[in-house]
Amino acid sequence: MKARVYVSIKPTVLDPQGQTICSALNGLGHKEIASVRQGKYFEIGVSEETSRDSAVKILDEIARDVLSNPVIENYRVEILD
Repeated sequence: MKARVYVSIKPTVLDPQGQTICSALNGLGHKEIASVRQGKYFEIGVSEETSRDSAVKILDEIARDVLSNPVIENYRVEILD
């Protein structure tokens, strides 16, 4: 089983890297780009013996405790069938 975890900075937190990317895009002539928010993406393989419910629980814990900083980031876990 495969899973994807998406981690993004909360909307209320400043994103200097996203602002830099937006400025660079504007500088390259892409004036239609008004804002950019950056994030992280993880693709995780889960043992086939693991049940879907157990995988969701484990991956949620990993995303919360290891892959993200819950103070400033949101995360989303997606199980691929």
